[in-house]
Amino acid sequence: MNDSNMEEMIFLKGIDSFNNKAFYDAHESWELLWVEYPLQDSLFIQGLIQLSVAFFHITNLNLTGSKSLFNKCLPKLKKFPSNHRNLNLGSVIDSSEKSLEMVNSINKSSHFDWSLIPKIIIKK
Repeated sequence: MNDSNMEEMIFLKGIDSFNNKAFYDAHESWELLWVEYPLQDSLFIQGLIQLSVAFFHITNLNLTGSKSLFNKCLPKLKKFPSNHRNLNLGSVIDSSEKSLEMVNSINKSSHFDWSLIPKIIIKK
């Protein structure tokens, strides 16, 4: 398997993990990409890593960490076109902003509305 196929496989594994709410696993996949491959869009991948950790922090009752990671990832993701890598990035950003608003308005992770979590979709 060549490097570009492996890179794509790792990227897709991250999406699959994220969409299955396995946020730590998504972070691990994307971090492997970010560290091991010379990417044109490494800032984008870093934004996805931080996005997955923002949601992971909600699951481990760390709202402060979640807020911090949302505030780090959103400016990075917004630097890219809304269809970057043929993804529904605009929708992901919108849902993530709503998630941040909710995190800012609650004082317990159990009050988070998990229906706000975006699905990352690859447009064909």
